[in-house]
Parts: sequence; structure tokens; C-alpha cells
Amino acid sequence: MANYPFQFDPGSPFIQQASDWIADVFYELLPEAGFEVRDEQIYMAFQLERAYNEKKTIFAEAGVGTGKTLVYLLYAICYARYTRKPAIIACADESLIEQLVKPEGDIAKLARHLNLTIDARLGKSPDQYICLNKLDDVRVNGEEAEPFGTIYDELPKFVHRPDTMQSFHPYGNRKDYPELSDEQWNHIGWDVFQDCLVCSQRHRCGQTLSREHYRKAADLIICSHDFYMEHVWTYDARKREGQLPLLPEHSSVVFDEGHLLETAAQNALTYKLKHSLFESIVTRLLDGEVRESLAYAIEDAISASEALFELLRLSSVQVQDSNRKEVVLSDKLLREITRFSGLLAVIEEELVFESGLHTIDDYQLKIVEEHLEMIQLALSLFKQPEMLISWVTEEREGVTLVIMPRKVKEILADKVFGRKMPVVFSSATLSVDGSFDYIARSLGISDYQSFTVASPYDYEAQMHAVLYPESAESTVNKTASVLQRLSKSEGGSLILFPSFEQLNRFRAEAAMLPEAAQYRFLYEGSAEISHLISQFQNDEGSVLCAVTLWEGLDIPGPSLSHVIVWSLPFPPHDPVFDAKRKDADDPFLDVEMPHMLLRMRQGIGRLIRTREDRGIVTIFGQQLNRQEVAEQIERFLPSTVERMAPC
Repeated sequence: MANYPFQFDPGSPFIQQASDWIADVFYELLPEAGFEVRDEQIYMAFQLERAYNEKKTIFAEAGVGTGKTLVYLLYAICYARYTRKPAIIACADESLIEQLVKPEGDIAKLARHLNLTIDARLGKSPDQYICLNKLDDVRVNGEEAEPFGTIYDELPKFVHRPDTMQSFHPYGNRKDYPELSDEQWNHIGWDVFQDCLVCSQRHRCGQTLSREHYRKAADLIICSHDFYMEHVWTYDARKREGQLPLLPEHSSVVFDEGHLLETAAQNALTYKLKHSLFESIVTRLLDGEVRESLAYAIEDAISASEALFELLRLSSVQVQDSNRKEVVLSDKLLREITRFSGLLAVIEEELVFESGLHTIDDYQLKIVEEHLEMIQLALSLFKQPEMLISWVTEEREGVTLVIMPRKVKEILADKVFGRKMPVVFSSATLSVDGSFDYIARSLGISDYQSFTVASPYDYEAQMHAVLYPESAESTVNKTASVLQRLSKSEGGSLILFPSFEQLNRFRAEAAMLPEAAQYRFLYEGSAEISHLISQFQNDEGSVLCAVTLWEGLDIPGPSLSHVIVWSLPFPPHDPVFDAKRKDADDPFLDVEMPHMLLRMRQGIGRLIRTREDRGIVTIFGQQLNRQEVAEQIERFLPSTVERMAPC
């Protein structure tokens, strides 16, 4: 029997009763606990009542300080108990998840002040867990064996020997190893090229065990956008393979920082092909007694794969400020793709005959067939290059070909927004010039509700803003200028960069300047992100340099009293955004400006988190010399914004 936080009358509509109780929460219960009554919060609650009652998609644009998280959590929990299915809270990234579930976060506040027992469980992405196979390899064969050997020794005992677990025991989470840099974590963290289905350690894997745990959540499952989209795209394939979907059936979905969902959708609907993975999978077929014709077909395909990936390496061009290389299509490359696809078709035909002879294990056969089908689907996109976005990345382990459909909105419209289910987009930045058309079009949403609630904070009094237009011919050391600006707040600053390449450039230059020594710099990528955020919050004189913290970072008080924007966050010139530019009538107005303005509003929003906060926003950028750009940015800055002469 569901445990409702109010006296439920089966003869009356549930959503109306839930809404009445939620109104009491904001008008009476929370104010009695010391919270202020916020008109914006109550207005949002009544708007969400419509969406839940009609099972619609709603864009809930609510400014900083409106308390939007408490509103959607209360509706999600009540509706989950009514339907007997958990709600999904999908956050833009792992740092946002940590903000939500931390001991002093909003879930804990509701539980404490409303005397609620809330069953909220984390569904973290696979790449947030140790891969036991990669750990085994790097601790034996890696150049830096010492930290990984210690990690291995400290794993739970049941990982090393066949003990029976008496209860769920979480382990192997990225957050458990805060001191590891992102580069070190990549040596042991799960990646897309791990074949978990046939892994001998999968039933003792931290990722697998956590999945079994969060599926049983009664109220909330909290995951990332990426993980939710991965669930959507793999749902049918996992069913075919006899596996459970990544997430259980759920009652509603909240996309926190929902303006970032399109990127997550594209990332999930991405095929990643690698020669070494292909070779390791198809050679499994040779473990048994197979016909000679199949063995020759496999050998030919492996040879063709090796040639194709070498040609891709030679046929790609580095993209500036990105780890991606753009694929330059040529007749020779297309012929190699066609030849490889043809050889895969030969293997698929051979497997039809081989399956009748039962010489190959059925489970292994299914895995190979699924992998070959995936490769064929990916390569088929090259027959319609106008529907294709592709690039390559190159690491020590070799070249990876990444293939992405140009548009994902048709699939989203069918598999996510076509369902009769409440879907809430929550963010301070969902509209452009008051319209939600930009985000709705990009996600394929035709039928939606929407509202906007402004922040209650007095930005005119609480924020001072300075614009620094940059000249293309400038000889001024920009890093030195930023260090000079840091003196205005004596540290306590967040520097936001559009890319890791620019962050690393600043890091190298700052290390050469003596004036940088007076500050403690914390660089994203040098340790686990929530660990860095905690260090920053507890050291008022520190400076946090980040690429992914334009959204979600919530640090009130003097620890964050200065936001510095290194350069305007226009989208990069990579294959994904170049494809959008090609589709637009006016790429600058239709793609670049909306993206930059949404990102900029989010970044500036990191500064003022309470009525008592005071701080500075400093914005650098060459595009500030363009009047139409500067005017758009000044629209969401205090009227007293200070414009410096071009430097």
C-alpha cells in the first residue's frame, strides 16, 4: 500500500489532492521550518499540476532562487507512489547529481522537514564505475601500477573470491577515488569498448550490482541525461538479448537543466567503431570447429577493417580546440567502407549456415550477430552523407570512428515525448527571447505546456558586471589580465572555459607568471569533480577552473564571489555543430547565438545563489566588439554594466 504524505480519498482525483497538499507544504509546513514563502515556487507548483494531470510535457523555466527543485521533487514522489512506479530525475551530468543527493541537498531537506522517508537511489552511468578487466590489465602491465595495485587490494573481499554477498555492497564508484585525475581514471573506468555481456566478472562488478539495487527504488531514481538516453536507445536491443532495460518502467521524467538534453540524445545515439574491438569479437567465432569458408571470411574482414581504420587516420583533419578529427570523405574512403560492409555481409551469411550446425555457442553467436548488425547500421549512414555526422578520435590504443545521425528529434518524438507520461524540463534557461520554439524544435516536441518565472533576486544591487572586448590583434597577455581581475575578489572565483584546450592553455601560462602563486588553482580533470567542488567551497581564497560547470554549481557565500568567463561560449567548430550550421538559414542567428546566450545565462547564474550574495561577473571575448552580441548579453546583466576599452 502506498504511503501518501496526506490522507488519500479514493473518490477524488489524486493529482488534485497531491496539489492541495503541496500547496500546504509551501504555504505552511516549510515556512514553519524556517523557509520563506515564495510566490514563484507556488506558481510553479500549480503549473506542474496541469502537466501531471494531463500527462504532458512542460517547459518549466524558473530563475535562480525560485526553489524549482523542491516543486518537481514533491510532484515526482507523490505520482510515483500513486502509480507504484519510480520517477526518474535525469540531471545534465554527474556533478549535478551530487548537488541533488548531498547530505544538505533538496532531497534531504524534504525528508527532514516533512518527516518523509524518501527512497531515492542513484543510477550512475557505466563510465562512473571501475572495469575490473581494465584494472587487472593496468595494475600488471601499466606504467603507473602503484595506485592501481592499491585500488585492487582495497576492493571488497567478494570481488577476489567467490564469497556470497549477504546484502548490497556498493563499490567501484568514481566518487570513491577523488584523488585520481580524469586521465588516471580512464585507465580503469568502464568505456564503451568493454564487452560486458561475456565478461566473466560481470556478476561481481560494481556497475552490475548497483543496477540491481537502483531498479528496486520506490520513489526516485536519479541518473544523468546520458544514462537516460542510453536507456532509451538500448531498450529494444537489451530486450532482444534477454536483458532487463537499463531503467525500470517509470511514472514520470524530470530533465533538470533540460536545455542540454539534445546533446545527451546525440551522444547516446552514437556508434563507436574500433578495429581492435571488432577483431576481438569476431575471432571468438574461431574458438570452435567452424567451416573453412567462415574462417577465411573472418580473416578477410579483419584485414579490411585494419586497412579502413588506417585510411581513416590518414583522411581526417584535426578540429581546433577539440579532440575530434573531421573525416574528409573521398571516393577511396567510401570504396573501403563499401568493401568492409560487403565482407561483414559474407560473415553474416556464413553464420546462418553455421548456426544450423551448432558448432558455435548460441550466446556467443548472438553477441557477434548483434555487433555485426550494429556496424552495418552505422556504415549504412555513409550511403546518405547528408544524414550523417562523423569524426575520428585517436589515442594510444588506436583510431575510433564515431558515427552519429544528423537529427535525433524523430526518434525522441517517438520513444520519449510520444508516450502518455508527465515530462518536466526544469532550468533557468529554456527560452530564447521569450520563446521555447528553439528547444522544442531541436527535440521534436510539438505539443507542450510552458511557463517562465523570474528570479526573485535583485541583480541590480547584488551583481557588478564588467565586459572586456578583445581585439584580434591584441598583444596583451590575457592570462595576466585574468590574474589581475582575481585580485578584485582575492580568489573566491570560478573561471569558465569553453573547452579543455583553452583551460589547459591558461594553466600552462599561469604556471609561468609569479602573480599566480598567491592563489590556489583547482583544475577540472585533475581530480574527481565533486571532490574539487568541495575543496573550492571550503577554501574561500581558491580559484576553480572548469569547462563543464556552466550549469548546476550551487555555492552560496564568499567562496564564489566572482565568475570570470574566459571567452564567449559559442559552439565549437566540430562536426556536430557544423552540421547544425549547414542546416540553418542563418547559422549565426539560428545556431550560434541561441547556444551562446543559453550557456552564458547559465554561467552567470552561478554567482548569485541567495539574497545575501554579492559578486562580480567579468566577461572576456572578441565577439563583444560586435554591437548586436554585446547588446544581447547586456540584456541579462545589471544596467550598470561596465564596458572596458578593447584590449
